[in-house]
Amino acid sequence: MIRWREGFVSELGRSWAGAQELAVIVGTQALRALAYPEVVGSPAVGDRVLLNVGALDRGLGTGGYALVVAIPDRLPKDPPENGHLVKARYTPLQAMVLGADEQGSPDHDVLRDADDLLGTPVVVADLHSALPAVLAGVFEARPNTRVVYVMTDGGALPLAFSRTVAALRDAGWLGGTVTVGQAYGGDREAVTVHTGLLTAVHVLAAEIVVVTQGPGNLGTGTRWGFSGVQSGEAVNAIATLGGRAVASLRISEADPRPRHRGISHHSLTSYGRVALQSADVVVPDLDGDFGDLVRDAAEPLKARHRVVRVGVDGLYDAMQAAPVKVSTMGRDLDGDRAYFEAAAAAGRHAAGLVDVPPPGSGSQYS
Repeated sequence: MIRWREGFVSELGRSWAGAQELAVIVGTQALRALAYPEVVGSPAVGDRVLLNVGALDRGLGTGGYALVVAIPDRLPKDPPENGHLVKARYTPLQAMVLGADEQGSPDHDVLRDADDLLGTPVVVADLHSALPAVLAGVFEARPNTRVVYVMTDGGALPLAFSRTVAALRDAGWLGGTVTVGQAYGGDREAVTVHTGLLTAVHVLAAEIVVVTQGPGNLGTGTRWGFSGVQSGEAVNAIATLGGRAVASLRISEADPRPRHRGISHHSLTSYGRVALQSADVVVPDLDGDFGDLVRDAAEPLKARHRVVRVGVDGLYDAMQAAPVKVSTMGRDLDGDRAYFEAAAAAGRHAAGLVDVPPPGSGSQYS
């Protein structure tokens, strides 16, 4: 299941919050690798390191990195005994973290009886790449909004893998992060999406929450075999807790795969079949035949959801001015403009809900 390699660190590369790039010599080959210092310690030039190269060898995921599993000759000191949540459970690299709502947490008293999101808008998106576009739409419509990101475990488990999140934090575009399920490394840790949402609102004071999986998306080309099915499950959690679910559609005019052209089958499955509660499904008001195609494809979603058309004027410029360059599946803003405008339109719509009183405490917005 794991392809192991042993090598020696030849060079340290760039770093960001919780992650360190490095070059490792394995035999006569130089590999690009990534270490998480909080997990394995801080690598130095000359260190012997053990690597997992399985996905790298197969050309799958992990951003083109070999992953550092251990620095065996210079192990890190034991961390403080703090927290009882085990994440990446029963793997050799399981991590112990402090859960926001466990009894030893300073947030326990706030979360002990928390049961309502108080009508807070929550944007749900399939792919991690939607995050900066959603935020661009939020801030274009409502500057200085406090946004908290809830990362699920459908993609990368360590939040530190995301350079996007690190840059958004540095730019002040994220007011906090929560990692849920098996994911770890956020400002707060939670067991489920439900507790993650409650933490975002009641502990981190979110005015808007964004929920996506981490970087990377596992898919098999089948209707049900993709990690983004969590989007529909998130809608159910938001509605159960009295939030206002805003569904961001995954659309594309550039994806070479027919199943992702127009509205992706992922969105139609997640929102059309997995989501049993209603959401505001945001349809970007695009021009021409492609705009008609998207609007027509969204019609069946009206059986359960409120389908909302949102204009996209100004969103392109807002994304160009974002602190990170948007990118999805190797395509930039101009390479798949419709994808990013759909995510930004969801952010714009959510921003418009912040100051609208909810119809009733604990009730789903409709």
